[in-house]
Amino acid sequence: MDERFRRYPIGIQNFEDLRNNGYVYVDKTELIYRLTNTNKVYFLSRPRRFGKSLLVSTLEAYFSGKKDLFNGLAMETLEKEWAVYPVLHIDFSVSKYMTAEALSAVINYQLLQWEKLYGREEGETTFSLRLKGIIQRAYTQTGKPVVILVDEYDAPMLDSNNNTELQIEIRDIMRDFFSPLKAQGQYIRFLFITGISKFSQMSIFSELNNLQNISMWDEYSAICGITEQEVHTLQIDIEQMAQANNETYEEACTHLKQQYDGYHFSENSEDIYNPFSLFNAFAQKKYSNFWFSTGTPTFLIDLLQESNFDIRELDDTTATAEQFDAPTNRITDPLPVLYQSGYLTIKGYDPSFQLYTLAYPNKEVRKGFLESLMPAYVHLPARENTFYIVSFIKDLRAGNLDGCLERLKSFFASIPNKLNNKEEKHYQTIFYLFFRLMGQYIDVEVDTAIGRADAIVKLQDTLYVFEFKVDGTPEEALAQINSKEYAIPYQVGDWKIIKVGVNFDSATRTIGTWKTERPEQQKFCSARKLPVAGCP
Repeated sequence: MDERFRRYPIGIQNFEDLRNNGYVYVDKTELIYRLTNTNKVYFLSRPRRFGKSLLVSTLEAYFSGKKDLFNGLAMETLEKEWAVYPVLHIDFSVSKYMTAEALSAVINYQLLQWEKLYGREEGETTFSLRLKGIIQRAYTQTGKPVVILVDEYDAPMLDSNNNTELQIEIRDIMRDFFSPLKAQGQYIRFLFITGISKFSQMSIFSELNNLQNISMWDEYSAICGITEQEVHTLQIDIEQMAQANNETYEEACTHLKQQYDGYHFSENSEDIYNPFSLFNAFAQKKYSNFWFSTGTPTFLIDLLQESNFDIRELDDTTATAEQFDAPTNRITDPLPVLYQSGYLTIKGYDPSFQLYTLAYPNKEVRKGFLESLMPAYVHLPARENTFYIVSFIKDLRAGNLDGCLERLKSFFASIPNKLNNKEEKHYQTIFYLFFRLMGQYIDVEVDTAIGRADAIVKLQDTLYVFEFKVDGTPEEALAQINSKEYAIPYQVGDWKIIKVGVNFDSATRTIGTWKTERPEQQKFCSARKLPVAGCP
């Protein structure tokens, strides 16, 4: 195969297809061998487009004894016997589940396929009895214990999350279908279940008390996704990426890391890249936001608003594992689904208090998620939001601060009246989104903690310090910038620092007045280049 024309496994979820047609494959078979030869009943949660289905397909090929597919991989030298087992593989992502009948149809179809191979006996009228019969006959007919692979088990629950009655029906159907698994232990060689969330796991698989949830195990943190070390085995791809974007190899590595790296799935997890985004970047030779091409689930945005979740905390929040990775019967708290869906990831761990720090994994996720949130909070088309943000930046670069704020005033005035309210948090959230989205074009820091200005905007030679008040005065905002010494950390550079105090008028639902303080208006100590407020 000509290495100049690489084939990337974008949308390829079948291991046999991938190996037979020369697609790039990052070898995970050493971990797969360890997994399959340690315990036998597992659950793994990972975000969408992270390679769960390819992992399940690889397991199917391995247990089907397809040795030739593993030539040149770690498994080739690890496995000596290559036994062939009967494999029952069901993928719940094949349909949309707007009714209980849709789920029943999917399960019935899959049972019929297995019954063509292993038969069906009189009296097997329920899903559970049919599955039990299939497992026992597969064992009897082949002389080998059965491998059961369940992919995207939670797809039916995710589709019906906003319908409580349908959720109950679907859980009952799933519980009945899977109920034989525990009692069939002597007939089962390996059971592997994947999904995005754990919110239904406990009720559906409650009888599987030997289920090993490896979702947050250090040992298997890299079983899906691509590690930093594995990325550097793709040297030719990085070189082509660098050439296409007029970068050095090192610059391309840094760019890829900032855009697609940053996932951690356990306390001591390796750095994990999103494989879908990475391979799309290599294929198209550009740094786009590929993971968000299908958009953010509507139910997640609705959940954030219904729960009154402070989205400013998404930059850096702390929680125990029980708070962000706990199974529940129905999604009511945004934090677990934000983590399990990949919008937040582990960025730190304090063993003294067993507290995890969660934040956005990388630039791709932050930008894509905020772009999805903005229309939900302001109800303006995405193109209008982008227009305001880009125009704001252009005015700032030209030094036209009054024009910037007039544009921001126009932005707020364009938001439909029925969406506005007088809560300060509402306005702070929109300011936060606006300035955070500016960060995709220029360097912006947005307040997420006490002791920092609402927004710091850095241009090549000028730094703007913004502070916003709701139903206050711009003078109060400027006074806070000075009294809290927000500008001090930036005095060491050569920036011209401009302080901007802005008042938001809740009665008119837009910016009222503003006031600036430029370098020539700021008084400094004679001994140090610090504002008077910072002098000893």
